[in-house]
Amino acid sequence: MELGKVTALMKATALEVAILTGHLVLYPSGIVAERLSPAPTSVGGGRRPVVLLHGFVDNRSVFVLLRRSLARHGRDHIESLNYSPLTCDLRAAAELLGRRVDEISARTGHAEVDVVGHSLGGLIARYYVQRLGGDSRVRTLVTLGTPHAGTTVAPLADAHPLVRQMRPGSEVLRELAGPAGGCRTRLVSFWSDLDQVMVPVETARLDHPDLLVHNVRVSGIGHLALPVHPTVAAGVREALDAGGPVGTATSEEGTGAASVA
Repeated sequence: MELGKVTALMKATALEVAILTGHLVLYPSGIVAERLSPAPTSVGGGRRPVVLLHGFVDNRSVFVLLRRSLARHGRDHIESLNYSPLTCDLRAAAELLGRRVDEISARTGHAEVDVVGHSLGGLIARYYVQRLGGDSRVRTLVTLGTPHAGTTVAPLADAHPLVRQMRPGSEVLRELAGPAGGCRTRLVSFWSDLDQVMVPVETARLDHPDLLVHNVRVSGIGHLALPVHPTVAAGVREALDAGGPVGTATSEEGTGAASVA
């Protein structure tokens, strides 16, 4: 491996360790579901609500910094959804997401929401929009380090059903690879070239002939940094605000590239 790549990997790993340490401190604060935001005084006004969906064995605390960034830039209705760590089927979590989105729409008067999902959370949200009719509710879905094509990391973790559903060729991934004609949701997938949870790293790209997708390659950070890093947060904000594909960086074959090293 070239010296430059080794140095970048060492920096990314050190950042991952620091983020993990901080996240372990915050984790207990995210176990309890957050209080539902009150309905705005002007129902249906303002920007679309944003729903944040965490990854495997995680909770809403992973989005503390991203949520703060979105709020500072005008998103005044942001909600996080915790699904149970005992959940054993991605489809059940997708149904829960659907119920939460319906409830938010009824409470706020917004016919559509935006969703940001980290890791497994992005796959759950994608199942909702592709397979459960969620494309009528979700305007834009942003995924961060999501195993769209399945990851082979940590083979010993296959004892958990959710991990098996994230493996290449699983029944769920075969469903998502099937036809999705007419899906109205815009999808933006951020993937990192140093993500050691996505094996191979390109599995976090989303390539589907029937979906409106923009892939954004991020360089210099790992899996845990994706919902934390300010450069990614800026890209997420632009993805949610844009009417079309993200344009933060040079595009190559339809794929953006953002360096945060």
